Amino acid sequence: MAKAPVLTPQAEDFPRWYQDLINKAELADNGPVRGTMVIRPYGYGLWERMQQEMDARIKKAGAQNAYFPMFIPQSYLTKEAEHVEGFAPELAVVTHGGGKELEEPVVVRPTSETIINEYFSKWVQSHRDLPLLINQWANVVRWELRPRVFLRTTEFLWQEGHTAHATYEDARAYASRIHTDVYGDFMTNVLGIDVVLGRKTAKERFAGAINTLTLEGMMGDGKALQMGTSHELGQNFAKAFNTTYQLQGAEREFVWQTSWGVSTRMVGGLIMSHGDDNGLRVPPRLAAVQVVVLAIKGEDAVLAKVREIGAQLEAAGVRVVVDDRTDTPFGRRAVDWELKGVPLRIEVGPRDLEAGTAMLVRRIAGGKEPVQADSLAAVVPGILEEDQAQLLRESRERREARTVDVKTIDEAVEAAATGWGRISWADLGPEGEAKLAEQGVSVRCLVAADGTVPATDDQDGNLALVARAY
Repeated sequence: MAKAPVLTPQAEDFPRWYQDLINKAELADNGPVRGTMVIRPYGYGLWERMQQEMDARIKKAGAQNAYFPMFIPQSYLTKEAEHVEGFAPELAVVTHGGGKELEEPVVVRPTSETIINEYFSKWVQSHRDLPLLINQWANVVRWELRPRVFLRTTEFLWQEGHTAHATYEDARAYASRIHTDVYGDFMTNVLGIDVVLGRKTAKERFAGAINTLTLEGMMGDGKALQMGTSHELGQNFAKAFNTTYQLQGAEREFVWQTSWGVSTRMVGGLIMSHGDDNGLRVPPRLAAVQVVVLAIKGEDAVLAKVREIGAQLEAAGVRVVVDDRTDTPFGRRAVDWELKGVPLRIEVGPRDLEAGTAMLVRRIAGGKEPVQADSLAAVVPGILEEDQAQLLRESRERREARTVDVKTIDEAVEAAATGWGRISWADLGPEGEAKLAEQGVSVRCLVAADGTVPATDDQDGNLALVARAY
């Protein structure tokens, strides 16, 4: 009898494969309240690496980290009508505290535009206070009706940036900088996902924004995942919260603002972009563990060698774990690390010692080969970079192969069954967008004919990318 696969094959049931992988690779569990999740140490390690890489880019863009309360007076949300209308179905509201009914209900943070603007209005007095560039790492709560771990959960982790500027042009340029230099660079060069940078349609914009920039990734099953967004808020929140700065003399002007964020949804995107039927495949630049060195047997000489190799790799700047748990069968340990997607395994047993070699197993490129043990510290960094490039190449090739040009709504729906459709926005328009939505297909973003981000919705030559989405 054939041995049952560890994971449900992707081709058989992609959603089941996704859930199997999260469980078997010990990434997360469902929380006790519907829609919540418990992120396990290995999964949280991926998120921590994402935080580190993103935080460095955010700070390079000039923003500073701060923290704001998770409880927001309900009255704050009512100040910007479009914003509260957009979030009303998802709000969690606290009406009692300390055994008493609260004088004013408080909302558990769904996003922080309102509370941050309350303080921006205090902190900004003159043009010398601008630009004000703030970021926070936090949790948010949005009551989710169709939860899926990492992709859509009632509570999730994220960063949210909020900025105030003296001019429309400055705010617009900063939103674009975050979109490209922070998010685009991270997702392409660290996550290894060939995201499309585009502009959301008016229907898909963030509630209260005048423009939303998005990054869309194609998952392994051809569906789209919104990986992050950067919003131009115009002066909508500034007017609601009277956030102004003084020009020369007594004249005051409303600030121009942006907000932007990415979340633990990126972990889901990582899984669905790079995972295969054997488990996760983690991009080397992201991986908390780039190399695991496994002892096949518990002999003293073998254990000493794996620890020596581990120390040499660590000294070479490689993030490495030494697995010398020889009381657990080697085969089980090898499968566990394969499920977790560690880019390289280095396996050492008695015969390897005799030959002066170690077995190098590549998770991303596949295959295994003996390598001289004393050369590992020199060759491993280059192999990791090769594998990083391969994941990005595979992501790009999949997107290009499964994106087709279409001319009608029927053709767009057909294309979205297996990938993405690309259609003229002038031909589709808001009416066509509504008809697509009736069939479960959405306009993910608008792109210019040359693949760049359009300046306006109605820019000549705009193309709409349409797909089914998570």
